[in-house]
Amino acid sequence: MKDELLEKIKDRSYSVGIVGLGYVGLPLALAFYDQKFPVVGFDIDESKIEKLNRGESYIRHINGDKIKNLSESDLTSFTTDFDRLKDVDAIIMCVPTPLDDHREPDMSYVEGTTRAIAPHIRKGHLITLESTTYPGTTDELIRPICEEASGLKSGKDFYLAYSPEREDPGNPDFTTGTIPKVVGGDGADALEIANTLYGEVVVKTVPVSSTKAAEATKLLENIFRSINIALVNELKTVFQAMDIDIHEVIDAAASKPFGYMKFTPGPGLGGHCIPIDPFYLTWKAREYEMNTRFIELAGEINTNMPKYVIGRTVEALNAHKKSINGSKVLVLGL
Repeated sequence: MKDELLEKIKDRSYSVGIVGLGYVGLPLALAFYDQKFPVVGFDIDESKIEKLNRGESYIRHINGDKIKNLSESDLTSFTTDFDRLKDVDAIIMCVPTPLDDHREPDMSYVEGTTRAIAPHIRKGHLITLESTTYPGTTDELIRPICEEASGLKSGKDFYLAYSPEREDPGNPDFTTGTIPKVVGGDGADALEIANTLYGEVVVKTVPVSSTKAAEATKLLENIFRSINIALVNELKTVFQAMDIDIHEVIDAAASKPFGYMKFTPGPGLGGHCIPIDPFYLTWKAREYEMNTRFIELAGEINTNMPKYVIGRTVEALNAHKKSINGSKVLVLGL
């Protein structure tokens, strides 16, 4: 069965279903379409499906002409009907993984989507998750649901993989197809199939030993950023007290051609990933009675930065004999 599937990938008769057509799923659909794969896009949001079928983009950085070409192609279709999952060869899940009110992983989207697709799993299916999550999600959450609902076994009847998204929305220098892709599989066959599939649409794949290793890789990427942002934010406050220009210091340090990576301070954290993803590992680490002190400290520093910026703004207004109450504040960059 594996060899037959690999041959279908190579001759482009292998169809791809993408569940979740947001800022991750829609660019992925475009990437597969660009490489002439049949694509079916699934979403529970009927308004998204209607716009796509009309050839309209609802994501600012995705050109409407690309969506028009996508909607008019015989290779693509968009639907809310999950019964059509049985007609595709691969099912790729691109759904949100936020935190709940207690700063713990909210897995409701991943679990709900898995339960929705599980009854439609058939022999030969490849099931892949792209959402950022804690190590063990594929093994401990997705596989049991899929096996119980379908009556099939992962690695024998169908294949499970994890390949984290690396989207940077609006970045003109990197697109889905030009960013190397980490791939982990539930067994050697799953890894080979998933790695071959992604290898047809991205510039380079980076296969790893397991789905856990792939899940951990994405967390490391974002934890690295979170901690370094926190470090430079803390140095901003220290150097400010010393009357030292942090930007002058950063530019001077960046002249070193090795052992240094440039980060700049800001009013905390933005975006979809960095404020959330590190705490998926913090939560999972507690299961192993481990403390992630760097992650927690970085979160504390970055969370407090907006208060610091407001405080500095109050000081600046006071220097001009003005109160922040009633002042007009221009914020550049949201």
